[in-house]
Amino acid sequence: MNTVRTSVPVLDLSTARGADGAFDPAFIEALRDAAHNVGFFQVTGYGAADGQPQALLDTLARFFRLPLEERLKLDNRNSAQFRGYTRLGKEITQGRADSREQIDFGPERAALDAVPADRPYLNLQGPNQWPASFPELQESAMEWAALMSRIGAELLAGISVALGLPEDYFAEPFEDAPAWMGKLVHYVGGGRVPEAGSQGVGAHADYGFVTLLLQDAVGGLEVKPYGQDEWITVEPIEGALVVNLGEMLEVATNGYLMATIHRVTAPPANVDRYSVPFFWSPRLDSVIDPVPLPADLAADARGVSDDPANPMLASYGANVLKGWLRAHPETARIHYPELAK
Repeated sequence: MNTVRTSVPVLDLSTARGADGAFDPAFIEALRDAAHNVGFFQVTGYGAADGQPQALLDTLARFFRLPLEERLKLDNRNSAQFRGYTRLGKEITQGRADSREQIDFGPERAALDAVPADRPYLNLQGPNQWPASFPELQESAMEWAALMSRIGAELLAGISVALGLPEDYFAEPFEDAPAWMGKLVHYVGGGRVPEAGSQGVGAHADYGFVTLLLQDAVGGLEVKPYGQDEWITVEPIEGALVVNLGEMLEVATNGYLMATIHRVTAPPANVDRYSVPFFWSPRLDSVIDPVPLPADLAADARGVSDDPANPMLASYGANVLKGWLRAHPETARIHYPELAK
């Protein structure tokens, strides 16, 4: 990349398709540029109900003000699916504690009775943990997840077209039982997690296909595009979604699309930051084959930016379980003792 980016693009999803239902060529060109050169962009016009984004953030804030004993009723150490409440400073990124607490949730399904030993990631299917005394958290989070599932599928269709593929190219791995994930996150500052320092969440790439993030006005998200030393601050836009691509798309396109590294700086003392990342992800048993890119795009593929200590895997379930085991070592030791070693 020749040009140093200083901001991430902003796309209006309401302009994505023309009157005939086909994707607009100008939108696809802007999407291709954002996905290939930055790996991050913001989206407006995506169809949220009036006030829905802020109402969700307000609901999070009320939940995280509940007494700690109420939050601990949802302790994720009780969940083989890593669902529920993660205590402050207990999620690990790059070997270091993050300055956040959160609720993790996913599709509400029964856990499998039997899981083959060579496919332990199938244990990630299962139930959520929600507060019985605060039902509005589950209601608002699952309504948001339904909207984000539609937006994730639409953006993935646009990305397919931008790659010279049919818009339903990636649809099959998402059919029947997509393993999307959501987080309801509260970042804290002021040194309440001393070992974290200024780390809200450490530098990392996402596991799956498309991440859709709702962030509040506090800010702190920074991204570093491929080949660039400078970090970009993602300035909050009220109600907008921050979109980035995950490792499955990087592997599938041999690096034409990149799982861009990003991080969050903890907020100042006495300031709370709330965000809702949503990860549009395929079935746990899906394996993603290389994409047949057109010659001109294939010539610009940069290869997979693999870390030997943290290899990207073409199996979605294996890739995401690897990430959970690293991020939640206490839960991993309880439910996956052999893998946690």
